[in-house]
Amino acid sequence: MSLKFVLAPDSFKESMTAKQVCDAMKIGIKKAMPTAEITKVPMADGGEGTVDSLVDATDGHKVFVEVNGPLPDQKVDSYFGILGDGKTAVIEMAKASGIELVPPEKRDPFITTTFGTGELIIAALNEGVQKIIIGIGGSATTDGGIGMAAALGIKFYDKNHKIITPNGAGLNKINSISTKELDSRIKNTEFIVASDVTNPLTGANGSAAVFGPQKGASAEGVKKLDAGLTNYANVVKQELNIDIKDVPGSGAAGGLGAGLIIFTNATLKPGIDIVIDAINLKEKIKNADIVLTGEGGIDFQTKFGKTPFGVAQVAKEFNKPVIVEAGYIGKGIDELYQDGITAIFGILGHAGPLSDALKDGSTNITRTTENIVRTLQIK
Repeated sequence: MSLKFVLAPDSFKESMTAKQVCDAMKIGIKKAMPTAEITKVPMADGGEGTVDSLVDATDGHKVFVEVNGPLPDQKVDSYFGILGDGKTAVIEMAKASGIELVPPEKRDPFITTTFGTGELIIAALNEGVQKIIIGIGGSATTDGGIGMAAALGIKFYDKNHKIITPNGAGLNKINSISTKELDSRIKNTEFIVASDVTNPLTGANGSAAVFGPQKGASAEGVKKLDAGLTNYANVVKQELNIDIKDVPGSGAAGGLGAGLIIFTNATLKPGIDIVIDAINLKEKIKNADIVLTGEGGIDFQTKFGKTPFGVAQVAKEFNKPVIVEAGYIGKGIDELYQDGITAIFGILGHAGPLSDALKDGSTNITRTTENIVRTLQIK
């Protein structure tokens, strides 16, 4: 007996990259079924690990660059990916403007900026790409994307026609906008933003109100940031004739979603859908016998755009069984069986500290996968 397996897991956070999960799964399959055919497709859902997964899945490469971090006078070593087609770049804003780059005691959305994300876009354009995919999860910012826009050549002026500092505090000072120096390559480049956030830019469900506190904003700070974002939206409508305030997803990443829509004409799509398209997952699954996927945890939230659910939706089109492996199995998984997932397996071999589980991830994946494949061979 020999089967064709497609391995399409996400990363197991703090334990294994998606590629490492694929490698561990392959070892387990080969132990139980040496003649099995295996296609490895490292996955992501648009968040952390998206660059690595898409580069690995398409035989692309990384480009390393120093950019400005989210804090004033902060430099960070960052990178983006060029996919195997040589025409598509993939960027994670968190690698330039992410909250993990700011120590908790220094988190302040009035001074943080997305300028470094704009620098990553310029660096990608310098590689001659025609399409840029941007994952915008994990931001440290609430600047409406004006930092990113400033890096692309947009000028924001106050009432005295002086250029403002492009950060959260600058939003309330914007009086006029000049697009004359916007990088000319932008209009010839397709921008796709990976975001599962549907929040508008302003208001009770807006960027400042919902996400500001986790970035260091007080209750009073949230009000000031929302007022700044409202001012920004009003000036954009007046100067550029774009009504951004209530667009779903414009509030993602502290309003970076809005900035990308306004200044790059970006399209926002669920992250998992972007990844599925970029790596041509449908074509790979179509010829499979079994699909293996997984991530660190699986529960009722999995159906809201997480990798195992997205993989299962593709497999369901072709009536292929999908087996999920996870480090943590939470509540609400029963309904996933109606959505294309055939079976779910926990990989932990014994109870113990989290540090052991993270360290032993590859061993646990290999053992669990081997046992799954041995079970598949029972006649």
